[in-house]
Amino acid sequence: MSLSASEFYAEGMNLPPAVRKDVARRLLETLEPDEAFDRAAEECLHTEAAAAYDALKADPSRAIPAEDVRARFESKWAARS
Repeated sequence: MSLSASEFYAEGMNLPPAVRKDVARRLLETLEPDEAFDRAAEECLHTEAAAAYDALKADPSRAIPAEDVRARFESKWAARS
């Protein structure tokens, strides 16, 4: 039996969260590393992330509490469904 990507996803979403996490990790491990992605991520860390860190150090009042960030992500995630 062969499933399309969307069918596989839909079936996977019926699994318990711990099983989904394990399956996702195991699937990712089967992929070859993407050198272009790794380079882009490294470049982002050296430019955008570094600039954001410097700006926060210069003006700590810009900091957002972790609870607020988490709530924003959870709200955005919930809106996707």
